[in-house]
Amino acid sequence: MSRAAIRYAKAILQKANENNTEAVLFGDMQSVYYTIEGSRELQTVLQSPVIKANDKKEALLKIFSGQSEITHSLITLLVANKRTPLLGKVAKSFVDLYNEQEGVKVATVTTAVPLSDELERKVMDKVKELTGSEKVTLRSEIDPAIIGGFILRVGDIQYNASIANQLGNIKREFSKSI
Repeated sequence: MSRAAIRYAKAILQKANENNTEAVLFGDMQSVYYTIEGSRELQTVLQSPVIKANDKKEALLKIFSGQSEITHSLITLLVANKRTPLLGKVAKSFVDLYNEQEGVKVATVTTAVPLSDELERKVMDKVKELTGSEKVTLRSEIDPAIIGGFILRVGDIQYNASIANQLGNIKREFSKSI
């Protein structure tokens, strides 16, 4: 993450803590992050030097019209400071800082296909067991390149049980013996 995005995120988290609205803002920032992540067009608009700042501001305020006043203030501030490309990063940084503040452990599981509900529950149970925390959020990513199995990341711990990794291990072992 960029240091500027983290600074903005810390500032709005502090403001939200003062107003006791951090949970509301957490929902806003998740929505902002996933909306920007899911839209190449919106990312292009935010990055574009051709589109006027005021047009970006109007578009963002319309897109995020259902969000809180602090979110609207953040958008206005980023536009005024010519930092609109940072909006997604600020939202992501806020989510990470909020989870850290609340003691929530975030686990990322990467699979070749979407997780079934049953498998998601098993992964959550395993993460709770590994971290010793009941506050766990599971972020699911899909990467067909891993072929099958899964990769689980919790903080700086990674467990790779993917087929691609196993094939790579077999290939290395085979190469050594030749």
